Amino acid sequence: MMNYKKDFPILNQTIHGKPLIYLDSGASSQKPQCVIDAISQYYQHDHANIHRGVYELSQRATHLYEAARHKIKEFINAAHAHEIILVRGTTEAINLVAQSYGRTHFKVGDEILVSTMEHHSNIVPWQMIAEQCGAKVVAIPITDNGEIDLQVYKKLFSIRTKMVAVTHASNVLGTINPIKEMTAIAHEHNVPILVDGAQALPHLPVDIQDLNCDFYAFSSHKAYGPTGVGVLYGKTELLEKMPPYQGGGDMIERVSFAKTTYAKLPAKFEAGTPNIADVIGFGVAIDYLEKIGIETIVGKEQDLLAYATEKLSAIPELRIIGNAAHKVAVISFVLGDIHPHDIGTVLDHEGIAVRAGHHCAMPLMERYNIPACVRASFGIYNTHEDVDALVAGLESVKRLFK
Repeated sequence: MMNYKKDFPILNQTIHGKPLIYLDSGASSQKPQCVIDAISQYYQHDHANIHRGVYELSQRATHLYEAARHKIKEFINAAHAHEIILVRGTTEAINLVAQSYGRTHFKVGDEILVSTMEHHSNIVPWQMIAEQCGAKVVAIPITDNGEIDLQVYKKLFSIRTKMVAVTHASNVLGTINPIKEMTAIAHEHNVPILVDGAQALPHLPVDIQDLNCDFYAFSSHKAYGPTGVGVLYGKTELLEKMPPYQGGGDMIERVSFAKTTYAKLPAKFEAGTPNIADVIGFGVAIDYLEKIGIETIVGKEQDLLAYATEKLSAIPELRIIGNAAHKVAVISFVLGDIHPHDIGTVLDHEGIAVRAGHHCAMPLMERYNIPACVRASFGIYNTHEDVDALVAGLESVKRLFK
């Protein structure tokens, strides 16, 4: 199986005298050299503000920026490039929908269905708009295995239900949710659905038209691209009816003190100078992923997941949190009564980077009656040897805390 670690210069270093083993791609993936080079190339040769200049540099920058939008559109199989709204991250994308769609559609007594396994970024924005409108957030329960209870999900719908917000893949459990089925159920009740795809896009084939969800949000930095770039996909008919989320330059058609009219999609939702260089970098990251092939990525990561699950399950006192039938390459666990932060600290001194804490999923921690856990999340640069090093590191942890 091909080793892609060589494409990522940051991984060629030592931490505390040990080779770096990076197992925190769920928080932020590392960047291949081609992405780093694209950002440097832009600043050295092509930098200018976009959409506004008639001169050569501005035209080049605009072309590169809009080319990235089209790459994103093709990568997720959206129907139109104007359905791709470029923002700062998944968090901003969800807030945009909550505030723009929610302000015009939610009223007192309405309900927003949000699953128990959500990241705070797909809980708090809905709580905020619910407080503003007098609506309420209703939790969709999950099973002990970490799967959404579809029978209960179906029963939660009523005339009060106005939105469903659910993750495609859990950042803690790794669970891959049945989005196509959940979308169909929501649409039977004429309810739109927003999908948080931050943990899915780099690890699964995502076909927006097949899923048929109304909104899909994801981030560049979890998909081998730069930080500070996110995407909101929305169906044209919904986006056209939604008011702007922010006001400023480039999102207007005409401004006067009597009345301002707004630009057409996608500009209506893209006020101000955007993160040009990093959007271009994200376009190159998509090129990188497509060159490898999503099927290759899925095969490699599922092999890693199976190998790591077997090895970690064999460690006495280690309990994996979440055993869904379908998972991305994420494993969260607790080890006896050793605090996850202590585990993370010891592993760091072995050169191994894992995440320890509540993973911005406090309601999920409460569901499993744990304050925190350790998470190992894998990317295309990880190998069986990385898993072996993690297992050896955990044995060191156990010896230290005997």
